[in-house]
Amino acid sequence: MIAAFFDMDRTVLSIDTGTSWMRFLRERGELSRAGMARAVWWSALYKLALLDLETLATRLTADLAGQPEAEMLEKAAIWHRRHVDGTVTPAARRAIARHRERGDLIVLLTGSTQYAAEEVGRSLGIEHVLCSRLEVEAGRFTGRLADMCFGAHKVTIAERFAAAHGVDLARSWFYSDSYNDLPMLRRVGNSVAVNPDGRLRRHARATGWRIEAWA
Repeated sequence: MIAAFFDMDRTVLSIDTGTSWMRFLRERGELSRAGMARAVWWSALYKLALLDLETLATRLTADLAGQPEAEMLEKAAIWHRRHVDGTVTPAARRAIARHRERGDLIVLLTGSTQYAAEEVGRSLGIEHVLCSRLEVEAGRFTGRLADMCFGAHKVTIAERFAAAHGVDLARSWFYSDSYNDLPMLRRVGNSVAVNPDGRLRRHARATGWRIEAWA
C-alpha cells in the first residue's frame, strides 16, 4: 500500500493554525498583548527551524492542566468556523484527489493538536489524522501530551501507522512546507516541498526534491 502524507499548516492550509489560534484567543480577550507578541516570535523561530518545539509544547500543555476539554471543544468549533474553514488551498484539494484516484491512502500528518487537525481531516474526508494529542482524563486536561507529532516524532508515528496498515514508506509521499519536517521527508520515497521555508527550499534544490507553490 502507498500512502500520501500531508502536513497541514501552510501546506494543506494557507495559514499557520497556531498563530491563528492565538489571534482568536486575543480577539476573545483571553490572551494578552505580550502573549500575542510571544506567539508571533515563536512562529518566526519555527519558520527558521530554530524553535525547540518539544520544550514549548510541553510547557504550553502543562498550562492547560485541570481545564475542561468541553470548553476547548466549544472554542475550537467557533475558531474553525470563523478562521480555518475556507483556508484549504485548491492545489491541496487537487493533490488529495489525485492520490485518491490512484488508490493511495490519504493521511494528514501534523504537529497540531487534535482540536485543530481532526476538523480539517473531516472537512476533506481524510479518515486518517496523525497529530499531537493532549491527554484527557475524566473530561479534563492532565497537562501532558499523549502524543508528540513533530520532528523525529512524526517519523515514529508514521512508522507505527505504516506497520498497522501495510504501508510501504519507501514508495509513499510526504508534502510539507517546513525544514522541521526533514526527518519525515527523508523517510519516504517521494518528498515534495510545498511553499517551502528558506532552509527547506535550499535542501530540496540540493537533493532534487520537487518544489511546489500551493498558496
